[in-house]
Amino acid sequence: MSVNLEAGLRSGAQALGLSLSDDQIQRLLGYVALIQKWNKVYNLTALRDPADMLTHHLLDSLTAIAPLSRHTQGQSIRVLDVGSGGGLPGVVLAICMPELNVRCVDTVAKKAAFVQQVAVSLKLPNLRGLHARVETLTDPYQVICSRAFASLPDFVTWSRSALAEGGVWMAMKGKHPQDEIAALPADVKVFHVEPLTVPGLDVERRMVWMRPEPI
Repeated sequence: MSVNLEAGLRSGAQALGLSLSDDQIQRLLGYVALIQKWNKVYNLTALRDPADMLTHHLLDSLTAIAPLSRHTQGQSIRVLDVGSGGGLPGVVLAICMPELNVRCVDTVAKKAAFVQQVAVSLKLPNLRGLHARVETLTDPYQVICSRAFASLPDFVTWSRSALAEGGVWMAMKGKHPQDEIAALPADVKVFHVEPLTVPGLDVERRMVWMRPEPI
């Protein structure tokens, strides 16, 4: 099974145009193993089958790597993953982009503790789990991301106090969220929406990029 999982991960990464090192592949597989191990206690995900975890979690989160890399241009920046749950996509970002400083915030203490466990187990000094409400965070982050977290208006409103000057929001969504975009605060502008393709999944995915703009 683990051989199939590794093969699926490698071919998925290749389909996404990502050149991951063997070390990164092993850490991603190690992450899935940790999710499986802790899922019974922490209820991190409804998915139980490793093959489903590969497509719905790992490969889905890996679609964020290329767009984020284009944005950061290799710079060492701070990234906040809001409503991270078991660390998706934050853990995946931390593994694949070691230059990033990633914080995964969740209101559920067990989930934040799990991300801390992942950071220790997989030796990821650039990853931390935070148990907090995002509205209470004021440290500045250059990129604030979320995956299937909340509506776009709620996401930007709740996390605004943590957005650095010149920072952006990166939201992973399903279908093109036209209604949510229309409901954004007047001083938040969408500057890019890009379609994402998840290898092995026939689903619609969009990455919505936003930033504050003076009215």
